[in-house]
Amino acid sequence: MTDYVTLAMGAGGKQTSELITNVFKKHLENQFFTADDAAVLPQPDGQIAMSTDGFIVSPAFFPGGNVGELSVCGTVNDLTCMGARPLYLTCSFVIEEGYPVALLEKIVSSMAETAGKCGVSIVAGDTKVAGKGQVDGCFITTAGVGEIVYGTHTSGAFARPGDAVIVTGDVGRHGCAILLSRDEYGIEADVTSDCAPLWKPLSAVFKKVHDIHAVRDATRGGVGTVLYEICHESGVGIEISRERVPVDSAVRGVCDMLGLDPLYLACEGRMVITAPSSDADEIVGILRDYDDTAGAAVIGEVSDEHQGHVTVKTPIGTETYLPEPGNELLPRIC
Repeated sequence: MTDYVTLAMGAGGKQTSELITNVFKKHLENQFFTADDAAVLPQPDGQIAMSTDGFIVSPAFFPGGNVGELSVCGTVNDLTCMGARPLYLTCSFVIEEGYPVALLEKIVSSMAETAGKCGVSIVAGDTKVAGKGQVDGCFITTAGVGEIVYGTHTSGAFARPGDAVIVTGDVGRHGCAILLSRDEYGIEADVTSDCAPLWKPLSAVFKKVHDIHAVRDATRGGVGTVLYEICHESGVGIEISRERVPVDSAVRGVCDMLGLDPLYLACEGRMVITAPSSDADEIVGILRDYDDTAGAAVIGEVSDEHQGHVTVKTPIGTETYLPEPGNELLPRIC
C-alpha cells in the first residue's frame, strides 16, 4: 500500500480492500465489526436514541484532539444528552486524494481509543476518495445508536422555572484552541480542546438523580447558543451570573484581546443541564468526581420572567440581556 491515499483506494477494488484492512479494520475491529453491507446487532431492551453528525474541523489536528476523536465524542455526547447509553457507531470517510496514510491511521486509531473509553463499538463504515482539492483533507460522518436509561426523559423543551442551570466545566476551550491552532493572530497561549466523551459522568448523574430536565451538548455556538435554544424550546427565561461561569484564564485572556465572548465559543466536552435547584448540589458533586467534568458549576437558574431571553448579572451587580447568537465566530470548528 502506498504512503498516500489514491483515487484507486476509493474505487472498490484491491486497493480499497487493502486500505480497509491495513487502516480501518486494524484499529476498529470488534465482535460486531462487519465486512458485509450492514452490521447485525443485538436488539436493546428499551427505547433507543439515534443521532448523526458530520465533522469537517480545520485543522484536523489541534491541541487536545483531532477530527477522529471529535467525531466519536460528538455523536456519543449527542446520545448522552438524551439519556442514552451509546452502543454502536458507524462512520463514513471522505478523504482527499494525496492525504498521508500515516495521518489517516492516527485519526482512526484515536477513534478506536475514544470509543473504547465509553464502551461503544464502531460496527460499520464507508470510504470515499475525492479528487485533489475537492475535499480539505479528511471529512468524517458518524451515526450512533444508544439505549435510553429507564426512567430518563430529557429535552430542551422540559426546562422549568426554578431549575438550576449547570455547566459541566469551563467553557469556550475548543473554539479557542482551534482559533490559536490556525495561527492567524500571532497569539501564543496554552489552550487545549475540552474534547471528551461524557457518557460515564452523565450516566452516574442519571443513576442517582431521576428528575433531570434538559441536557444539551454545547458545541457550535457554545453555551450561550444552547441557553437560547432551551429558552425558546421551553418558553422560559434564563438568568446567569457572569462571575459563576467557569472560564480558563488563558481562554479569558485570548477572548479579552480579540473581543470575543467565551460563552459563544464552541465546546466539545461540555454540557448544559437544567434540573430542580434542590438537586443541583448533588449533580455538581457527582460530576466533580470525574476528570472531564471536574469543573462543573451552577451558573444560574431558569425563570418565568424575560421569556425567550438570557439575562446576565455582571460583576458590578447590573443585569443585561445576553445578545442572541448571530454570525458565526469561527468557521469549521467541528
